[in-house]
Order: sequence, then C-alpha cells, then structure tokens
Amino acid sequence: MPAKMSGIERLHEVTARLRDPQTGCPWDRVQTLETLKPCLLEETYELLAAMDRPSDRANHIEELGDVLLQVMFQCVMAEQEGSFTFDDVANAVADKLVHRHPHVFGDVDAKDEAAVMRNWEQIKRKEHGPRRSALDGVPSTLPALLKARRTLEKAKRVGYEEHLKPVDAEGDPGEFLLRVVKTLAAKGVDSEAALEKATAAYAARFREFERKDGE
Repeated sequence: MPAKMSGIERLHEVTARLRDPQTGCPWDRVQTLETLKPCLLEETYELLAAMDRPSDRANHIEELGDVLLQVMFQCVMAEQEGSFTFDDVANAVADKLVHRHPHVFGDVDAKDEAAVMRNWEQIKRKEHGPRRSALDGVPSTLPALLKARRTLEKAKRVGYEEHLKPVDAEGDPGEFLLRVVKTLAAKGVDSEAALEKATAAYAARFREFERKDGE
C-alpha cells in the first residue's frame, strides 16, 4: 500500500496536474509570472485581513493556503521550465535562516532583539557585498506608509536615526493619521506622494551616511 502523501506533496501533485500542457486546466496552463502578480497581491491582502481575525481558524487556514498555492504555482512553473523546484526554494530559505541566526545555530552571542537585528543587517550586507545599502531590501512598490516605516526601521538597525521633529499624536494613532490626511487634502496635497518624496529624501541621506561610514 503506497504511503500517504504529505500536504505539500499533494499540493504539488494537484498543481502539476493543473499545469499539465495536455490535460491540465485551460486557465492554469496559460498563466505567467506577469498574470499572477495581481493574484498574489489580492491573496496577500486577504491573508492580512484573516490575520486580524485569528479566532476564525477556518478562514485563516484558507487564506494561508491561497498564498501557499501562489508559491507552489510559481515553483511548478519553474520546474516545468527546468529552472528550480519547491524544494530548492524551501532549502534556500532554510539555509538563509540558519546563516542569519548564528546566535541560535552557531556560537555568536546576542542577548536581546536589538543585537539580533544588528547582526542580521551586518550578515545581509556581507552576503550581498560591501557596497549594498541596507535599504536595498525595501521594495520600491510598497505603499508609502509601509515603505516609510521599513526605511526608518532598517536605518535604525545599523545605527542611523535622525532627530525628526516630534508631533502631537495623543489619542488614537489611526485618528491622528486620518487628521493628517484630511489636513493635507484640504491644502491640495497628495499625502501618498508627499510621504514618498519625504521617504526618498530620508533614504538619500541615509545612503550618504552609509557611504561615508564605509570610507
């Protein structure tokens, strides 16, 4: 009697059958990396919504599965082209985690979260070469607010933190942001574009700091 397949093995088999050039699904067979982009984006946002309702276990499982399908689908596409497999992806990320956690898998000492993040950024810079910026890992396609947060976080991890003028953000932070957007809109300012511009300027100053620090 054949051994029961694991969930990952079954998902791989189902996805491969959907992509079979002769007997697969007409829709699945013609998908490309470009056509899958909106699918991945939508599924990611649906998972984020599910994460706000962790008590809804069934929905959380479903949305995690939809994102996993997007990963498996691309892996099967690559496998059919002779490029790489799901195992290649899984092993690559496992290797990266081991390498970037020497305080767990090696003999490096890291007593707190701040030390872990400093080590993480230093290791990443060594992996990608000395001229790579810590900000290169921030996707340019992120929404402005998330991009600003990630930029500030990554800069802080390597010891760069400007003294930005504080603002009065008493009360609910969401309401505060809403008031900021409303105020800017009343002045005819696109808050998304304004934040993009400010973040870009901050990133430029940080990259100059990196350049001088590396001299």
